[in-house]
Amino acid sequence: MSLFSNDAINRVALHSTIQALAMGAGGLFVFVFLLRAGVPAPLVLCAIAAMSAGRFVLRGCVLPVARRYGLRATLVAGAVMEAALFPVLPMVHGPGLMLLLVIAIGAVGSVTYWTSFHAYFAAQGDADQRGRQLGAREALTATVGIIAPGFGGWALGVLGPWPTFLAIALIQILSAAPLLAAPDIAITDRELTDRRTLRIAVILQATDGGFAAAFLYVWQIGLFTTLGERFANYGGAMALAGLFGAAASFTAGYFVDLGHARRSVLIAYGFAAATVGAKALAFGHPAAAVFANALSAVVLVLLTPVMMTLIYNASQRSGCTLRFHMATEGGWDAGCVGGCLMAAGLLAVGAPLWGPMLLALPALAVGGALLVRHYPANAAISRA
Repeated sequence: MSLFSNDAINRVALHSTIQALAMGAGGLFVFVFLLRAGVPAPLVLCAIAAMSAGRFVLRGCVLPVARRYGLRATLVAGAVMEAALFPVLPMVHGPGLMLLLVIAIGAVGSVTYWTSFHAYFAAQGDADQRGRQLGAREALTATVGIIAPGFGGWALGVLGPWPTFLAIALIQILSAAPLLAAPDIAITDRELTDRRTLRIAVILQATDGGFAAAFLYVWQIGLFTTLGERFANYGGAMALAGLFGAAASFTAGYFVDLGHARRSVLIAYGFAAATVGAKALAFGHPAAAVFANALSAVVLVLLTPVMMTLIYNASQRSGCTLRFHMATEGGWDAGCVGGCLMAAGLLAVGAPLWGPMLLALPALAVGGALLVRHYPANAAISRA
């Protein structure tokens, strides 16, 4: 089967590309904008934790909506709801009611969108080409990531937050258009099968949530402060990272499908651990921070196929992809909440920014060990 013969996956890839424009130009700036708006760094991390906790609590609401209206309609609604966060951001001026509103809106939109997105992609994808389909999707989004952050940084600095975030909200809404003619998926009452693999997937996602808390969120704060809290500098660094990520994306998916599973895991997770060290050493040094940030884009390109190929294929075999991803995304939320709160606690007692970065290492160790144990020796990931 040709990689591009799956119309549903092609539509999801086009949607993801448009959505990546909104996320690259706006989503990457959400938490550093809060920092610039007067929210202290520990409280920014607490806000991320609260948003993830809200997702965890609200996740059960996605199932009845998807059962009544279908998974495609739920995904479209989630994509549109994600846009509601951006018009509220300019009204945040330090801790207060508007920050709580950002947390609430972010939780509702995110839980609706990401749960249905993963379930839809898992159901419509092809197991024997999963790595390549993931690689193609990531390559398109990474390519957009070369341009979008630079535009977002420039717009915030020159035009200001109101026109910038309103434009980004419009782009986010438009990202739903390719999904309107995509095939629907009805949600049935079928019970989940292979609960052992589900448990592994939930733990994997929990480790990924803890990893993201340090590797992404703490790092965004550290990078922004290292680059003088200037949106243009921060956007430029993210654009360079997009270039690195795009270059790696075009080969990562094929490597996953054709290469040995355990070797792929060791390479991806070993490179991620080395990059954590590079990031920790780069705080306070702008040139080193920009380089470490570029490496982090490659890390995400390598980690996504080796972990999500397993999760998507297990989801497709589970009997109900939506219920499966409700469980796994709940694991991610729990890991992110724990990681963000630990990082916030360390910063609150005066730890340097590089300290919470190291919280990513135990999360990597657990996740890598689980994958190595799960994948058979000398097997391609897509067939494991």
